[in-house]
Amino acid sequence: MELTQLINSVKTIQVIGEVQRKDVSGIYYDSRRVIKNSVFVAIKGYKTDGHHYILDALNKGAIAVILEDNLSVPDEIFTHDKIAKILVNNSRTALAEISNSFFKEPSKKLKLIGITGTNGKTTTSYFIKSILETAGSKVGLIGTIANYIGEKEIKSSMTTPESNDLNELLLEMVDDKCSYAVMEVSSHSLALNRVFGLDFSVAVFTNITLDHLDFHQNFENYLKAKKILFDSLSESAIGVYNIDDKNSPPIISNSKAKLFSYGASSNGDFILKDIKFDLSGTSFVIEYKKKNYNAFTSLVGEFNAYNAIAAFAATVLLGVDEEKVIDGIKNTKQVPGRFEAVGTGTKKAIIDYSHTPDSLEKALNAVRKIVKDKQPVYTVFGCGGNRDKSKRPLMGKIASDLSKLAIVTSDNPRFEDPFQIINEIKIGIEKNNYKVIENREEAIQFAIQNSEDDAVILIAGKGHENYQEIQGIRNHFSDKEIAEKYLQK
Repeated sequence: MELTQLINSVKTIQVIGEVQRKDVSGIYYDSRRVIKNSVFVAIKGYKTDGHHYILDALNKGAIAVILEDNLSVPDEIFTHDKIAKILVNNSRTALAEISNSFFKEPSKKLKLIGITGTNGKTTTSYFIKSILETAGSKVGLIGTIANYIGEKEIKSSMTTPESNDLNELLLEMVDDKCSYAVMEVSSHSLALNRVFGLDFSVAVFTNITLDHLDFHQNFENYLKAKKILFDSLSESAIGVYNIDDKNSPPIISNSKAKLFSYGASSNGDFILKDIKFDLSGTSFVIEYKKKNYNAFTSLVGEFNAYNAIAAFAATVLLGVDEEKVIDGIKNTKQVPGRFEAVGTGTKKAIIDYSHTPDSLEKALNAVRKIVKDKQPVYTVFGCGGNRDKSKRPLMGKIASDLSKLAIVTSDNPRFEDPFQIINEIKIGIEKNNYKVIENREEAIQFAIQNSEDDAVILIAGKGHENYQEIQGIRNHFSDKEIAEKYLQK
């Protein structure tokens, strides 16, 4: 596509220099990836500012630069080199606009399903993918653990990619004959306009609890970010929301979409009833239009029943037969690191991604419901560095209150002192039933080797992650591998 056409998709303030009638070879926000005849979009990041790398992009052959800082590079450089300088109000919005156009508006060529919320996004996306595949469709998935085009896995570096990478991935799905794309939509991506301009057929809201305040500053901003997804829906789109979450009303307010609710409330459109679970799985009943559907999933816990009914609602409203949906829920495989039980004997470890107060409390309550106070519960957990500090003491209290012994350790300390993080966790602990072991492997080893033969050990916080990040370096580390190593002994 020619640069002259692409510029028409961007809301510009001013264009200086020459808009060359050349086909654009790519859209980039990372100057290191710029190639000849591409467009560079200068974004102000949180660690670095893309405006500092405009000259690098020009030296690599960029034929246009989109920017929001008008004074970052003199106009003379653009006019002398016959390069287009495109001034905009917001570079991130412009990146989304031009990427959507460059990659041929891929979200309009398949049914795009977006899932937002604090907890449950990943599992709900896996349920939906399984359901649609059971019904015979080819499905793409974009999320925290990995991205998929059908069965082909593409490694994921962030929950929701930047808008140019996202549109490129969606186009790959279209070209590979996917009928649907299921996407986790993070609050960061909404606040940073990564999904701006995408055409969502369905949006799902799971829940919202305390998280990411390091980025959003306060809960009100976090809520507003989540709300953006529902605000962006067209009148022909479908919005599915958790009626049992007290924050659903502000999330769905002003949405133009057709709205449907799910949850345990009898006022819901999709009603969740009779939840039962143990370590073999979860059974429940879904009532829809006064008809009951008996469902089962090998995924464990009441929260997974909620994730499953959200997927049921989204896919039924897309036209999938209810019985096919029930089969798809049953076919959904264990999601890595999401309440994943390991251990062949009576002693079990449960690997879970719970890294917020709400998710940790739900995970521990699920364990306690399974053991019925007949088996001791241990918890190994920490909190991530350079992230929301307000949740640290809350998680300390929850782990202590709901465990026989809480073992406080490192998660991903990143650039923080791990002992400082641990001390902030300890502030919330009111009981004398905790132990500090900073080394995470030693903490898991201690819990397994010093607990009763029938103990259940929740190892929380990292879930599917196979690394531990310390001072900017990621070293291989898997909670599941470590747990299996010591359980076998």
